[in-house]
This record gives sequence, C-alpha cells and structure tokens, in this order.
Amino acid sequence: MIRICIIGDIGSGKSFVASNFGYPVFNADQQVSKIYKNNKKIFKILNKLIPKYIVSFPIDKKEVSKAILASKLNLKKIIKVVHKEIRKKMKLFLLKNKNRKVIILDIPLLLENKINNKKDILVYVDSKKSKINKRLKNRPNFNSKLFAKFKKIQLPIDYKKRKAHFIIKNDFTKKSVKIGIKNILNEIK
Repeated sequence: MIRICIIGDIGSGKSFVASNFGYPVFNADQQVSKIYKNNKKIFKILNKLIPKYIVSFPIDKKEVSKAILASKLNLKKIIKVVHKEIRKKMKLFLLKNKNRKVIILDIPLLLENKINNKKDILVYVDSKKSKINKRLKNRPNFNSKLFAKFKKIQLPIDYKKRKAHFIIKNDFTKKSVKIGIKNILNEIK
C-alpha cells in the first residue's frame, strides 16, 4: 500500500487536493467533527478536563474555540484526547483499506504529531498567500486569534516544503490540481 500524505499551510486546499486523487481519503478534520458530534465518551473526558468550556453534547466547536483561546493548556488537553481517538480511527481506515494500492492521508499537523511513516510519500500543497487569506476570511467561523494559535503549533512552511517528495500547485481549479496529481501518480507508479 502506498500512503500519500497531504501537507501544507492552513487554508491551502489540502482536502480539495486529497479528494481529487481518486483513492480512499482519511480526512482528520471530518473525523474530528464526527467525534464532536457523536462521541459521548470523548465529550465526558473533555468535560472533566475543561468543564468551564465543554458543557454540552454534542460538542459545539465554538466551545472548543473559546477553550483554546483561553489557554494554551486547554489546547494541549484537547489535542491529547482528540488525537488519540483520531489515531484509532486512522488505524481502522488503514485496516479497511489494506488491500488498496494507494490511500490518501489528509491530516493537519501530520508532521508535527509524527503520524507519518518513513515510507510515506509527502505531497505539499502550495497556494498563493493572498488566495489562502481570502479563502480563510470567507470561512463561516473564521477567527483570526484562533488561526494565530494554530499557526504557532505548526512547523515552518519552508521545513514542510523541504520534507515533501512532491509539491503540487493549487490555484483552486480542478484542472491544475488534476494535472499535478497525474504527474505525481505517474512518477510513483
């Protein structure tokens, strides 16, 4: 099984690129949303750890945002609990797709949390800063303070680019992304 890991800056279109490969995708952001919506066990743990912020089930992302903005320690607690669950979900995904030739891992903070393997193929999604900023500001719940916190825990962009085996230019059109993906797949296979 070839594992292709999509990395890049916040808002660079990693999920868009991942979904255009045509192979099964493990999307960690979607899994986190499902956990907040459906996992009562995780709610109870977070409610115990930060009861002032995580008060109702299903977990409201606004509550999570307030907790993160209130303290760096809250962010660490949330990451510790949620990432453990994400790793379990990823293992299930890998098991379910063990006979597939290629799978795609779309996991923010993949390198930061050492989730990748040495054999993984890292694809860096490169987008113009102006397009990224415009996209982020158009997100319904965009919060610049929260964005700044997440940027602080990310590895530098230059480091991620150097680590990548491939760089795909994303101008947010399917055509350019498809061409980049085709070139990568041709080289891998």
